[in-house]
Amino acid sequence: MAKTKAKPIRELSSTELQVQLRELKQEALNLRLQQATGQLENSARIRQVRRETARIMTAVSAKKLV
Repeated sequence: MAKTKAKPIRELSSTELQVQLRELKQEALNLRLQQATGQLENSARIRQVRRETARIMTAVSAKKLV
C-alpha cells in the first residue's frame, strides 16, 4: 500500500477508511509474524504502518465528531 498523506485521507469516505484500516492492521500482523520468524527484510515498514494506522484512526474519529 502506498503511503497516504493527511489531505487524501480526509477526503475518503468512512467505509474506505475502514477498509484501509483493516488492510493496515493485517499488514502489521504479517510484519510482526515475519519479524518473529526472522524473515522481515524492511524493519522500518513496521513504523510506517503504525503511523499510517494512526493517521487513519484520527480521520475516522474526526468524521465521527462531525
